[in-house]
Amino acid sequence: MFESLLVANRGEIARRIIRTAKRLGIRAIAVHSEADAGLPFVTEADQAVCVGPANPALSYRNVEAILAAATSTGAQAIHPGYGFLSENAEFARTVEASGLIWVGPGADAISAMGDKINARNLMAAAGVPVAPGSTEPAADLAAAVAAAAEIGYPVMVKAAAGGGGMGMGVATDEAGLRTEYDKVRSFAERMFGDGSVLIERYFPRVRHVEVQILGLADGRVVALGERECSVQRRNQKLVEESPSPAVSPELRERFLAAAVRAGEAVGYRNAGTVECLLDPTPGDGPGAEEFFFLEMNTRLQVEHPVTEYVYGVDLVEEQFRVAAGLAPSFDPDALAPHGHAIELRINAEDPKRFLPGPGAITTWHEPSGTGVRVDSGYVAGNTVTPFYDSLMAKLIVSGATREEAVERARGAVAQFEIAGPKNNLPFFAELLENPEFLSGDYDTGIVGRMR
Repeated sequence: MFESLLVANRGEIARRIIRTAKRLGIRAIAVHSEADAGLPFVTEADQAVCVGPANPALSYRNVEAILAAATSTGAQAIHPGYGFLSENAEFARTVEASGLIWVGPGADAISAMGDKINARNLMAAAGVPVAPGSTEPAADLAAAVAAAAEIGYPVMVKAAAGGGGMGMGVATDEAGLRTEYDKVRSFAERMFGDGSVLIERYFPRVRHVEVQILGLADGRVVALGERECSVQRRNQKLVEESPSPAVSPELRERFLAAAVRAGEAVGYRNAGTVECLLDPTPGDGPGAEEFFFLEMNTRLQVEHPVTEYVYGVDLVEEQFRVAAGLAPSFDPDALAPHGHAIELRINAEDPKRFLPGPGAITTWHEPSGTGVRVDSGYVAGNTVTPFYDSLMAKLIVSGATREEAVERARGAVAQFEIAGPKNNLPFFAELLENPEFLSGDYDTGIVGRMR
């Protein structure tokens, strides 16, 4: 195992990675912007280096500054967390070319799965179900119109290089397609530097289910169950749970087998997630449901803690072990889920319109108790600035059953006290009493139906 690790990220995920590193006796090094100097992840690291001003392009995405910090502190490895440079293949290559250990998948796998059209084609060739859609970018509006006519409306217009629910729009007819195509293309060029657009079938009632995979050092790919991620706003997740209440044992077997094939198709190593859309209505009886590949996230996911609870593993530790060429700490042939876990993303945002609401934190009291875990990025006295994602903390609860986990979530939400910035705790209090959510029979439209 390496002896020192630089965490090229911030907030709760940096703090969470540092926690595992220190438990394993690995010297943990934080990098931070000027705006984040007083956050817990900085003070809890063994060493910290300021890499630039608040602007992420000048700090957390500043490759030269991050590599200089690694050199000056004697770091042996770099963990990118999620977001920022985590799925930047060139950064991964540069890290390894610098003689450092990259705690993530190989650059080739990142490249292969980073373009949604290329990823779709690779998955189809590997026998992974994909939704009807483009096999090449829609070069212009005429090509998009022709593709939509062949696929059939409604369609999803997506940025080929996008991710995290960004760069997407729905068109129910040609007029809508013309509007969404221009909007998505412009957004993609501005945000990702790549205006390529793909057209896919849009499913009005669909569930978002993903599978956690881990590519081991010996070349095997294993699946650690599925997560339900259908509670979303603006195509971005708010709640995740494992196992999915919609997935039968028969369907789970198909899901996990497809996810393993997906990882094997690109020689995947380290942690990753195969995201799918589940259409729960095409037929009758167990196993009749259809699912389609959506994308692969070549990094650790925000929602990884629910898998950790259900499978009894520390996924960050397993990332370290794979990167160091070591065997996993668990028996890959004896993986089995136990109980149920739910994660709520506590954001600094208005609980009705979900608009960002940064500000100084005057009160911060985290819940505790059996089956309750909080991965937070802030404490009282910190300020949630407008420069970064609005995520303040993740509230994770577990129980022997889904019902027990929901009951613990209710209690934990009631105990969580935050004053200063706006927050979405009132939304979660409402959701945890919502009959549709409680039944487990919900889809990606649930938040819209609650507003």
